[in-house]
Amino acid sequence: MNRDVIRQFVNIVAVSGTIAWNSITQVLPLNNQTSADIANRFSDNYFLPANYVFSIWGIIYIGLIAFAVYQALPSQRENPRMRTIGYWFALSSLANCLWLLLFHYNQFALSTVAMIVLLVSLIVIYRRLREGSPQISTAERWAVWIPFSIYLGWITVATVANVTYVLLDARWDGLGLSYQTWGVIMLVVAALIAAAFAFVNRDLAYAAVIVWAYVGIIARFPDLQAIVIVAAIMAALVGLAALISLFMSRSGQEPLVVQRA
Repeated sequence: MNRDVIRQFVNIVAVSGTIAWNSITQVLPLNNQTSADIANRFSDNYFLPANYVFSIWGIIYIGLIAFAVYQALPSQRENPRMRTIGYWFALSSLANCLWLLLFHYNQFALSTVAMIVLLVSLIVIYRRLREGSPQISTAERWAVWIPFSIYLGWITVATVANVTYVLLDARWDGLGLSYQTWGVIMLVVAALIAAAFAFVNRDLAYAAVIVWAYVGIIARFPDLQAIVIVAAIMAALVGLAALISLFMSRSGQEPLVVQRA
């Protein structure tokens, strides 16, 4: 069995194991609490979207299944992009599972470390897939590029939210500022980073996830005017940044050439 076959097999196991472990932790549930139970524990977390927003995990897992199937095809065995992300995906899956374990046992600081490992591994995968503005097929775009854009977008949001769990659990005093004020600050900072990322990479899928999360924050806190206004403006900014970058790419030189499968 050559190294490419081993890599393909490891990625299939990684996807299957991650989905199975996520399901187990919610069905049992692990430590007698679901992820939603923990997330909703802190009422002062103003970077937390409404519960329905977390349904995006279903889309993420469908995308990862598509990736697992696509990268396992014999025709993709020597695909240089599948090779270059190599075992980074397996690392991201391990970090995902470890995060769930730590989060369910209220180890928020350690879970943030696992979340950062997940975030970094996804950033590495994202950048390696796009190195050199490669020519890709429509199948690869839908089975690999878009799923990882969505995954990275959500983990961007989740990382910020996870940091707030650490601060709230530690009963941080906010340096004299209210938690709502810090919520506004985090909304602005996270959106500016996401807007810049979406603009530079001309990534509408990534931007759509951020907008989805921000709309969910508005839905959770409809009576908090400052949160609603800032979240709405920042969501519009992220979406606009992605749309402008796409318009510019089509008006000038297209950085990505998509071939028919």
